[in-house]
Amino acid sequence: MPTSDQSLAIGYNYHDQTDTLQKVGLTIFTLGLLLLFLPSLPVSSVLGQGLFWSGIGLSLLGLVLYLIQTYQKSHPGVRNNGVWLRGSTSRGNIAWVTAVGLTGFYIILYWFPFLIEPQIRALDSFSQWLRNKPADHWLLYGTFYTIAILIMGLRALLKYRHSPYQIIRTLSVMFFQLGLAYLIPYTLQKLNEPEFYFSYFWPLKYDYLFPGTVGYLVNEPGALGVFMVFWSAVISLVGVPILTYFFGKRWYCSWVCGCGGLAETAGDPYRQLSDKSRAAWQWEVAIIYPVLGFIVITTLLLWINSFMSGGLLGSLSDGFAQTYGFFVGSIFSGVIGVGFYPIMGSRVWCRFGCPMAAYLGLLQKHFSRFRITTNGGQCISCGNCSTYCEMGIDVRWYAQQGQPIIRSSCVGCGMCATVCPRGVLNLENGPREGRYQPTTLISPENLRILS
Repeated sequence: MPTSDQSLAIGYNYHDQTDTLQKVGLTIFTLGLLLLFLPSLPVSSVLGQGLFWSGIGLSLLGLVLYLIQTYQKSHPGVRNNGVWLRGSTSRGNIAWVTAVGLTGFYIILYWFPFLIEPQIRALDSFSQWLRNKPADHWLLYGTFYTIAILIMGLRALLKYRHSPYQIIRTLSVMFFQLGLAYLIPYTLQKLNEPEFYFSYFWPLKYDYLFPGTVGYLVNEPGALGVFMVFWSAVISLVGVPILTYFFGKRWYCSWVCGCGGLAETAGDPYRQLSDKSRAAWQWEVAIIYPVLGFIVITTLLLWINSFMSGGLLGSLSDGFAQTYGFFVGSIFSGVIGVGFYPIMGSRVWCRFGCPMAAYLGLLQKHFSRFRITTNGGQCISCGNCSTYCEMGIDVRWYAQQGQPIIRSSCVGCGMCATVCPRGVLNLENGPREGRYQPTTLISPENLRILS
C-alpha cells in the first residue's frame, strides 16, 4: 500500500501528465486553425482542399483532446474558480480579440464572401456528395456552425455530466442541428426538392409564411412542397402555442432552435456576462417586441398586397423583407448576436432581437403551465443562479422572496437550478391555478427577520 508521500507523488504525476496533454491539445488545435487559412495562399486546388480538411481534422482532434483532459480531472458543474479573473471570460483582451475575430468572420460571410473563396472551393467535393451542387459560403457557414454545436456540445456533456436534464437537453440541440438544420435540408437539395429547415418556424424564419415562399413551395412538383407549407403554418400558429402551454418556451429555445443550440454550447463560457440591470431589461422590452410587431405587420401587409395583386405595396413588397433581412437577420442575429458573445453574453440575439423568443415569451408568461418554483427557506443568497442566468434575470431576488419565476424572457435552460448548491429552484409544468403563488415557507415576518 503506498505511503502518503507516494500517493502525493502519484497525484502530481497525474496532473503533470494531464496538463501536458492539455497543452498538446491546444497546440494541435492552433495548428489546425492555421491550416484553415493556408488555402488562401497561391496553392493548387488539390493542395488547398487537403490543407482545409487537414485543418478541420486537427482542430477537432486538438479540441477534443483538450476538453477530455480538462473535464475528466475536474468536478462537474459550474465552478467559480477565477471566471471573473480570466481574460477570456471577463471581457479581457482575449475576449475582445475573440469578439473581433467572430465579428469579422460574419462581416466577411455576409458582405465579402469572395475573401473566403478558397475555403469555399475546398468544400466542393463534399458539397457535390452532400447536395449535388458546388459549395457556397452558406454551406461553409452551416458546416462550421454545426461543428461548433457538436464539439462544444461535447464540452457541455462533460462539464454538466452530473445533470440528467442538461445531458438530455444538450443531446437534443445537437440532434436537431445536425439532423433537421443540416443533413435534411441538404439531402432535400440532392433530391431536387426545396431546401427547407424543419426546425425553424415563423416568425423566426419570417419568410416561411410570406406569399412568395408559400406560392413557390405549393407550385413545386409533388406533394412535399404543400406539406412544407402545411408544416410551417400548423407548427407556427397551432403547434407552438400548444407546446408552449405545456412546457414553456424551453421546448424550442433550449431544446430545438439552432440559435439557442449555439448559445448553450459555444456560448456557455460567456453566460455570466449577461447584463442583469433594470436598464438592460427596459432595452430588451423596447427592442424585441417591435421586432415581432414588424414581422407580424409585414406578413399581413404582404398577404393583403398579394390578394390585391400588388395594388397595396407595389414594388415596395420586397423592400420589407429585405430591410428586415439586412438589419435584423444579418447585423443583429449574426454580427452582434454571435460576434459579441465574449462581451455581452451568449443570448444577445435571443434576448433582444429574436421575434420567435418574443412570441414564445408572451405565450409563456400569460398562457403557460411552466414556472420555476423556489424554496426560499433554503436559499443562502450565494448568487450563483443570477450570475449564470444567460437571460439576465435576477433569479436570486425571486428565490429570496420565495416567489416563482415566471418571466417571458426565461428560456428554461435550467442552469439556475443546476448551479444552485441547495436545491432551491425547480423547473415545473404544474397547473395554472396558483401559478404565481409564493412558497408557504416564506412569510413577510420571515423576510423582516432575514433582512
